[in-house]
Amino acid sequence: MLGILLKCISVVVFVGMQTAIKTGGEAIPAGEIVFFRSFFALIPVAIYLAWLGDLGTAMKTDDLPGHVVRGLVGVTSMGFGFFALTRLPYPEWITISYAAPLLTVVFAAVFLKEVVRLYRWSAAIVGLLGIVVVTLPSLSVTAEPLDDAELVGIGAALISATVAAIAMIQIRRLVRTEATATIVVYFSLTCSAIAAVSALIFPWVMPSPQQAAFLVVAGLCGGVGQLLLTSAYRYADASTVAPFEYTSMILAIAIGYFVFGEAVGLATLIGGGIVVSAGIFIIWREHRLGIERNRARGVSPPGG
Repeated sequence: MLGILLKCISVVVFVGMQTAIKTGGEAIPAGEIVFFRSFFALIPVAIYLAWLGDLGTAMKTDDLPGHVVRGLVGVTSMGFGFFALTRLPYPEWITISYAAPLLTVVFAAVFLKEVVRLYRWSAAIVGLLGIVVVTLPSLSVTAEPLDDAELVGIGAALISATVAAIAMIQIRRLVRTEATATIVVYFSLTCSAIAAVSALIFPWVMPSPQQAAFLVVAGLCGGVGQLLLTSAYRYADASTVAPFEYTSMILAIAIGYFVFGEAVGLATLIGGGIVVSAGIFIIWREHRLGIERNRARGVSPPGG
């Protein structure tokens, strides 16, 4: 129950981060938003690690190139994702972002040679069809045809989800040798550095005090959300807490309507329902396979 509670709180905090970015990130370059998100996330992470006495050990790594790759991929995903978030209705954006875990199933089979059976393949394909339902121009969340800004936003959101799936694959590689705290710290550091360098390519915009405040809050929420999410998986199995990620869809619909005045169309509801159902099915299937594997181990003779 504690793991589920922490997961639900982390979802609320991450939705708060996204809301702050959507509110304060308009007309702000994506690289600049990534910098705020990454740099200020270090504050709660550093405070937490210092409180545990793990701040020094968090910097020890045996795979610095792997962290740099993780940072490059993460910056790319966040950059496209934040760009899309400032140009799409919130419910539509968050539905498209759900493509990332579905694509991870595909990439895990291709790059990590993980065994993916028919059930997971079928669920991933059905879920991706749900994304198509949301993104087809003829089934837009708005009554009017999609304008150029929304079309570009959809493209950016799809790229972000694809790259986020690649990031998940890289994280799976890192966790084999690296501590969770190390991955989080190096991710924030590399993202901050890479995003700062982007100022040399894309001139940054001086945010207004109100915009800066929202972006700082987004960064702080990002750090707190990472800590809560990590703690959630410490107290409960991934298959137990993962379905609660989809509560963000409900929050996105509510915030989109009450905060940004974005009505939710039939396409988003249908497509979102398909994607959520596919994701929950994959999680349920993994949970069942885990139980079966544990039973098999329990009946195996010693050494067998």
